[in-house]
Amino acid sequence: MGTRLKFRWVGSLATLVCALATAGFQFDFASIVGEQATIQTKAPARTEADNGLVIDDRLAPPKTYPHARYWFMFQARGNSVPPLHWRIEKGALPPGLNLEDNGLLHGEPERTGEYRFTVSVTDSGKPQQSVQKDFVIEVVEALTLVWKTPAHVSGSRIEGSVQVSNTTPEDVDLTFIVEAVAENGRATVIGYQHFLLRKGTTEMELPFGESLPHGGYLVNVDAIGEVASRSLIFRRRLQTPAVLQVVVGP
Repeated sequence: MGTRLKFRWVGSLATLVCALATAGFQFDFASIVGEQATIQTKAPARTEADNGLVIDDRLAPPKTYPHARYWFMFQARGNSVPPLHWRIEKGALPPGLNLEDNGLLHGEPERTGEYRFTVSVTDSGKPQQSVQKDFVIEVVEALTLVWKTPAHVSGSRIEGSVQVSNTTPEDVDLTFIVEAVAENGRATVIGYQHFLLRKGTTEMELPFGESLPHGGYLVNVDAIGEVASRSLIFRRRLQTPAVLQVVVGP
């Protein structure tokens, strides 16, 4: 059975995980919040069929979002001679992530996308054993903004609604503002909200609408999310593809 260790660590998470791996720990990485670390140690999962070196894919690298702190430890099982050495054989990691020789994948991804790559691990036996395995990391938008009901004219009003989602593990201070921009450049606010968008919130509907003088308008919808503790700002914008004509005055 595994043993759960809790302790305080002064230093970077990358240094901590490297130290544990170098010391020969086998573990499932649980969590680190601030200086409080929780590590779940484990015995190697072996069966009689595990006669050679195998990359353990039961815990695949999780998805993440741009500029998030990311740590993942690749694991191997089977009969092998330590230390093990890890490297990228082909494909590409998300820009901003790096794989250390001991199997620690860490960093802060720079942009969204689906990144496919092949990892290899080699032991220190004579002769050496070496195996490869394919993995995928998905870097998703931290804050998403999509039309629920696209902006449209209803009498003297321009109205509609959007859906906003926070896919990060952190609460986001959200400012939501909708402007109708007339052909002369004058902007009128037809929707505004400011609130804390809780982590994991998906497809929250935000309606907007206002009566306007007759004329043509382009509608801009902006969502600005901030995580002040980490100096992160996420911006998303929607815009009507064509001018909306209000022909009935308020």
